[in-house]
Amino acid sequence: MASLDFFVYIEYYSEAKKDGLVLPFAKGGARPSLHEGRDISYSVYQTGGAMFYTYLLQSTKDNNFYIGSTTDLKRRFTEHNDGKVSSTKFRRPMKLVYYEAYPEEHLARVREQKLKDFGSAYTALLKRLGYK
Repeated sequence: MASLDFFVYIEYYSEAKKDGLVLPFAKGGARPSLHEGRDISYSVYQTGGAMFYTYLLQSTKDNNFYIGSTTDLKRRFTEHNDGKVSSTKFRRPMKLVYYEAYPEEHLARVREQKLKDFGSAYTALLKRLGYK
């Protein structure tokens, strides 16, 4: 099974637009909290509440992508790789190539839907990650 080891410090976010993408930025306009192509897991502290995640997985079997959202990124990643998610069950193992963290569930869900529309947001993200 793939590992997921990383640490994230997040207080809360505001949104900024760049190239048609809504990007979460750390409080005070600090650098973006976008995590690309790293072997990562998660631990969040001082958030004042739960964080919500939109994520992009890639199958190492067929190289296709899966887009999802969750409140527990580590648990969900494990579910994908343990075959507990029907849409990725036969595409394992999966690797986490990207995620975004949001303070509110609806923001993560809106971003997930934008990416699942496979339009300009999806294309721009794949370009930024070096897949296109």
